[in-house]
Amino acid sequence: MTVVPAGPQGWPAPGTDGPAMLPVVAHGGHGADGLGLLPLLPVVLLAGSYLLAAFRDPRGWDHRRSAAWLVGCALLAVAVGPLGQVPDDPRGHMAQHLLLGMLAPLGLVLGAPVTLLLRVAPPSVRRAVGRLLRARPLHLIAHPVTAALLSTGGLALVLLTPLYAAAERQPTLHHAVHLHYVAAGYLLAWSLAGPDPAPRRPGLAVRIGALLGAAAGHSALAKYLYANAGTLPPGLTDPDAGAFRSAAQLMYYGGDIAELLLAVALFASWYNSPARRRSAIRRAAGDLVSRRS
Repeated sequence: MTVVPAGPQGWPAPGTDGPAMLPVVAHGGHGADGLGLLPLLPVVLLAGSYLLAAFRDPRGWDHRRSAAWLVGCALLAVAVGPLGQVPDDPRGHMAQHLLLGMLAPLGLVLGAPVTLLLRVAPPSVRRAVGRLLRARPLHLIAHPVTAALLSTGGLALVLLTPLYAAAERQPTLHHAVHLHYVAAGYLLAWSLAGPDPAPRRPGLAVRIGALLGAAAGHSALAKYLYANAGTLPPGLTDPDAGAFRSAAQLMYYGGDIAELLLAVALFASWYNSPARRRSAIRRAAGDLVSRRS
């Protein structure tokens, strides 16, 4: 930050060059004086706590799960670290959305943190987690259709209302929007493809339908933003239409990649599920009996 002392009536003070300026804090980091890196602290705590729990697992924790969790944490760190410090740019904000709301949550979900917690926590904590998983409100929130609506609908609320402009001016609201991205993205990935236990997870057809619906909503929102660049999001002063069109393209193609990865995780979780394996064993046994008879 550069400040040129102001003289009378706004002219430069003697001995200075350039117009008088007031101190300005760059939006990108939503903080100054060393506070810009503060959002990295929760990411470090997430990574460290997980690794400590994995080390304490008496049966030995799957290193692939640990790797997935660390990849998710690394993507979070990129989103709130380097991308969080860049100046105002809708393309940077859209990259943050893709990392926080789609890519990082998938890595975190594939890390199976709830399963790890149940393996290392004391009985009282395991009972509390079990009660939470059986709670009726969680049954509604964790349904894939609800999770898809929260994810895509939340993004639509940000882009189609003055919420985006308000978050530009208020750091607390800005971080709250990012927290929603992470929570909604985690909920969607968990409900569709999570290895952790989930309350009354529906069958494959319902989960595929929810994923397709979320993907369609995401791409439609990207096209709408592209077509209305310069007027959306509302409430901005002199928005850069070209930058918002580029952001919409990033949202469209980046979203396709993230949704493809989520689809791969969904089919992999279904293929490796104990229920599918039991069904395959029963069918094989039935075929064997029928051939012998």
